[in-house]
Amino acid sequence: MNEVTARLHELGVVPVVAIERAGDAAPLADALVEGGLACAEVTFRTRAAAEAIEILSKRGDLLVGAGTVLSIDQVKAARDAGAGFIVSPGLNPKVVSYCVQNGFPVTPGVCTPSDIEAALEYGLDVLKFFPAEAFGGLKTLKALSGPYHWVKFIPTGGIHPGNLREYLSFPSVLACGGTWIARSSLILEGKFQEVLANTREAVKIAAECGRTGG
Repeated sequence: MNEVTARLHELGVVPVVAIERAGDAAPLADALVEGGLACAEVTFRTRAAAEAIEILSKRGDLLVGAGTVLSIDQVKAARDAGAGFIVSPGLNPKVVSYCVQNGFPVTPGVCTPSDIEAALEYGLDVLKFFPAEAFGGLKTLKALSGPYHWVKFIPTGGIHPGNLREYLSFPSVLACGGTWIARSSLILEGKFQEVLANTREAVKIAAECGRTGG
């Protein structure tokens, strides 16, 4: 387990955020850090993604990753902006190969045994299970973990406070990705106190599941 994945395991939850305006990055980071969750996966679903990653990474108090990375150009943009890890919704051979060859932590999305087999060929053993709930949730993940018991997963998609505890209690789950903590609407409306409350709730649940956070 490398430094990034070890840190994600400690935290237990990865806020997945889409930032439309780079100016919202700082107050968002303040809410996450104050709430005890110094981590963010900034998705490349907006034009402000690279700039937001740069703002967050320069703070020095957050683990910042880039999500929804679909091309090598986006990997390069994320790396140049200071991202510490890459997350993709699926397993794009070009993206994964580039990251592996350049020693850049990457977590591709998988949802079938064939996906997992492809990831193993690249020497990866930490994978994103996506979209988690749409593909059968924890029941499916437990079935997949049988033959691949050493692989750790980051379930993302449909995770919320009501099922977070159940996911984090399963040994094969490294951490859970969640958009509910800082939904795009909350960020756009400047409701960072709600983000703070959501963060604290997530941290509390993670702590009850033995995650040390910090």
